[in-house]
Amino acid sequence: MIPTSAETHAHPSGSDADDPSIDIEPPGCAVLIIGCGNLLRGDDGVGPILVRHLWERGVPDGARLVDGGTAGMDVAFQMKGAERVVIVDAAATGSAPGTVYQVPGAELAELPPLQGLHTHSFRWDHAIAFARWALGDACPEDITVFLIEVSGVEMGADLSEPAEAGMEKVIGLIEAEYLSPLRPESAGTLQVEFTADGYVRLAATLAASRFPSDAVAAVRRDSDLWLIPLLGPRSGGLLLKQRNPAGDRTALVREVLDDHIPVGVRGAFWDDDQGALRIPLGSES
Repeated sequence: MIPTSAETHAHPSGSDADDPSIDIEPPGCAVLIIGCGNLLRGDDGVGPILVRHLWERGVPDGARLVDGGTAGMDVAFQMKGAERVVIVDAAATGSAPGTVYQVPGAELAELPPLQGLHTHSFRWDHAIAFARWALGDACPEDITVFLIEVSGVEMGADLSEPAEAGMEKVIGLIEAEYLSPLRPESAGTLQVEFTADGYVRLAATLAASRFPSDAVAAVRRDSDLWLIPLLGPRSGGLLLKQRNPAGDRTALVREVLDDHIPVGVRGAFWDDDQGALRIPLGSES
């Protein structure tokens, strides 16, 4: 329900609304990715599921992920302060399931009117139209929409294989265009540090970007050490422990390296194909 003018300005005495130190504005960000849809209805949940997969792969500084669910008005207000916005939603046009549509911002000039619209009938295009009306000049101009054709939206159904394939395609597009430029490795060669007692140290930005669950599998392959992100400590592997107040992380890899520790700083790189941080051990950095 939209509050009346009196409701908007009337606050109980001493409430949080009277405290100027409390900021209720959404945080600004370079990239905002919103997944819309109903998780309980099969392929209709592809947007929120995509957001969860992106989180598991690591969220770089400057990016923010939002599970927009079916709350279109909330989605609109989340856009405030974002430089670029990506919206992912399901589509039902009758095309082959899993088909991906990309709608660039230039094609979003003609949006549906809001008159007589019920909150439960909000779609992605209504959310953008509402954002332009509610946010005015604060509404981002760079908005892109990805739509994934559904196979079925039955209550309680899992994501279908075609929708999952479409989702993975969209994840690749988002990663390449929006997230990779924000990752620390895009600014130059990554570095890690091996300590004499058998730990490998990762800087806070690298750990947060690629290993958000703080759990990794460490594997020696040929002359490289691979650090592979895991879903969480319950998946086994090694725990990335916080080393200092800055948030740097360390993992004990002495046994993986058979006690042959290359003490010091080493160059590293992220292998997109393998989803792993690879650390060459053959020579000093």
